[in-house]
Amino acid sequence: MASPPSYLIPLALFISFILLFASASSNEERKVYIVYMGAQPSSQYPTPEHHLNLLKEILVNNYQKSFSGFAAKLSTDEAAKLSGDYTLDEPSPRDFEGHGSHTSSTAAGRSVSHASLYDLAQGTARGAVPSARLAMYKVCWTFGCTEVDILAAFDDAISDGVDIISASIGSLFQMDYFVDSLAIGSFHAMMNGILTSTAAGNMGPSHNTVTNVAPWLMSVAASSIDRHIIGRVVTGDNVSTLVSFEGILCSDDTALDYSYSYPRPTILLSTADGLKLKHYINNTENPVANIHKSEQVFDPRAPLVASFSSRGPNLVTRDILKPDIIAPGIDILAAWSKAVPVSGITGDPRFVEFNIISGTSMACPHVTGAAAYVKSFHPNWSPAAIMSALMTTAKPMHPSDKQDQLSYGAGQLNPVKAVDPGLVYDAGESDYVQMLCNTGYNETLIKIITGHNSSCPAKAKGNARDLNYPTMGLYVKDGKTFAAKFLRTVTNVGSVGKYKAKVTADSKLNVTVNPSELEFSELNEKRQFTVSVSGVPLPGNSTAPATVIWSNGKHQVRSVMVVYTDFSTSYD
Repeated sequence: MASPPSYLIPLALFISFILLFASASSNEERKVYIVYMGAQPSSQYPTPEHHLNLLKEILVNNYQKSFSGFAAKLSTDEAAKLSGDYTLDEPSPRDFEGHGSHTSSTAAGRSVSHASLYDLAQGTARGAVPSARLAMYKVCWTFGCTEVDILAAFDDAISDGVDIISASIGSLFQMDYFVDSLAIGSFHAMMNGILTSTAAGNMGPSHNTVTNVAPWLMSVAASSIDRHIIGRVVTGDNVSTLVSFEGILCSDDTALDYSYSYPRPTILLSTADGLKLKHYINNTENPVANIHKSEQVFDPRAPLVASFSSRGPNLVTRDILKPDIIAPGIDILAAWSKAVPVSGITGDPRFVEFNIISGTSMACPHVTGAAAYVKSFHPNWSPAAIMSALMTTAKPMHPSDKQDQLSYGAGQLNPVKAVDPGLVYDAGESDYVQMLCNTGYNETLIKIITGHNSSCPAKAKGNARDLNYPTMGLYVKDGKTFAAKFLRTVTNVGSVGKYKAKVTADSKLNVTVNPSELEFSELNEKRQFTVSVSGVPLPGNSTAPATVIWSNGKHQVRSVMVVYTDFSTSYD
């Protein structure tokens, strides 16, 4: 990501116009042009002042009673640049997309009975921490989410003293930390004791697609829940109800677990079902079909990794495993803005209070709420300690050919267990700076991230896997034997006593823990241990997992390890 904003919003467009106006040649004559801006906004913003702020020196007149616009003295070139069909955003915190309302209510929405989307997912809707107070900072507009607004939101949130930040946004690709506004903003949040939870991205199932990979923030993948929404299409001559429209037949196996709403009757088919329907259409003189109302069914396989959920590995810091954790992100019912139709498509006349949508954006606020829940019990814990509690208590997922540790990290979120993790892997600003030094960042680049001078040793020794992280990642070259060590420190946040290490590992790995027992005699006592791993050559596009569990009979402090090789960047 370059340092200027990745996307331009209307305000930025107008600022550029103003700059163009100011720099226009004084030899070119300016004439009066009318700038029509559509219907008068419903909000009561002082329209003349808004127009004056845009074009203070060259404004001739403004129109505010029946429509919005202004007349200004412009050069021909300036008028040509300004001419066009632009969608203007009201400078309002109101949610015109639905996304913000949905994610916010998931994290901290109050309890609402009889919630549903057209009788689907009926029940009581409630956020993770309904007693929490929400502070909203709008960073996304018609043309995207700008770095300027993202950093401004972090600045305001830190100043306002929030406890947790939820950011269900991200780029389309991994970015180095010193050019990533989310990485920079979340670093400053971490310095102020604030954990940032982010979405891992919706570019799955390909590997190398995870975003928000900085180790001081949480990157959240999306999983299914046991409530599955399905649709049915019935073919035949005896169809009793048909909607008159021209259907478009599409099939896509990779998006079958993604929630969609459309203004017209629509069904998403697998490739196999699509071919069956196509065969019926092509071989029937008067093909007819009925799309039934969506229904919910129980899915005993849940939780599964969403097909769209972005996968690792982390290409910026290869020995830091990302995503960190997985949480519900498919068919999630939550609040919806009355300012946008249920489908999000202009012209759709249906407006609802609740909507069902999918994405890692939906998974992120589940973790945000869980982090706030843990923080309510442990207000003095650092962001790293809260991260550790959530990750080491996560429920194990089961690897398969479609999901592995590079898709779900530590496992499925388990908020109740996270309140009492037993041990935590703690870290702070100096630890992250040392990691940056170890991975080749110079003092200039580190200052961009931290905002102040940080010195690295003349020859920084170590690597990223020395960071005291709750999971362990190891990148190896395919076809070569390997050996590595992970130094870790755990802090006792539970009862005194002895913990014993238990290791489970892939047959291709040899994993040992030294020492294999840790004894704690007081609260907040720290103990160090080393995890050594070696193994036979691994082929390309492969992973070899292991797990280290520290147990005292009551607590199971679980750390995931993944050894992996290069993955093809092509879509799987």
